[in-house]
Amino acid sequence: MSFYNIVFSPTGGTQKAADLFAESFCEGDTCTCIDLTSRETDFSQYSFDGKDICMISVPSYGGRVPAVAVSRLQQMRGNGASAVLIVVYGNRDYDDTFAELQDTLTGSGFTCIAAVAAVAEHSIMRQFAAGRPDEQDKKVLAEFAVTIRSRMETGSMSAPLKLPGNRPYKEYGGVPMKPQTGKSCTRCGLCAKACPVKAIDTADPSKTDPKSCISCMRCLAVCPQKARSVSSVLLAAGSMKLKKACSGYKKNELFLP
Repeated sequence: MSFYNIVFSPTGGTQKAADLFAESFCEGDTCTCIDLTSRETDFSQYSFDGKDICMISVPSYGGRVPAVAVSRLQQMRGNGASAVLIVVYGNRDYDDTFAELQDTLTGSGFTCIAAVAAVAEHSIMRQFAAGRPDEQDKKVLAEFAVTIRSRMETGSMSAPLKLPGNRPYKEYGGVPMKPQTGKSCTRCGLCAKACPVKAIDTADPSKTDPKSCISCMRCLAVCPQKARSVSSVLLAAGSMKLKKACSGYKKNELFLP
């Protein structure tokens, strides 16, 4: 039996939640990490078997799984490997993300056995769920991990897993906030190298293709000069629009058969 921590996390929030869960779930066993944001990885090389356990974590983008993450997961071959689904969202809602992730993994041959909804700091409007996952989240995610592992070891995970979400999924219209480059840019190219969808021109990092950009904010996270930003006007408008939906403390959730 092998453990895999498979994560799409452009800005680190999903990775943090995934790692907190995996730390308790794997109980000191070796866990192989697979970075779904990597452009260089040939994901078709991953072929699992029925004894493997894969923890698969994605952020919710407008209530959907990021399309690039779907594409990369579809290249993998589950061959009956058990999958624990972890959807991380910025305190608004996960909408149809679970349904889409479950369908994607089932189509790739994984057996979905349990799922977790985890809250993390919003990747664009960082005032929402600021600082999460926090110490309380760490405790809760560890408890979820122990519960799932215990249920697996006692053989009580055979029933079909029913997760929230609609089919067909809600339409994802994208995010209008596209990062722009400021005067402090040194053209080091780190943003272009790190962009999971090649939306930034490697020859001229100040140029971003708005049609390719998925507004994941990875370029902001990796820029050493903090030279990239989104429109303050659009940011303020977006914050006002989401204020009601993203306010309050939302709890992490565990889904079992």
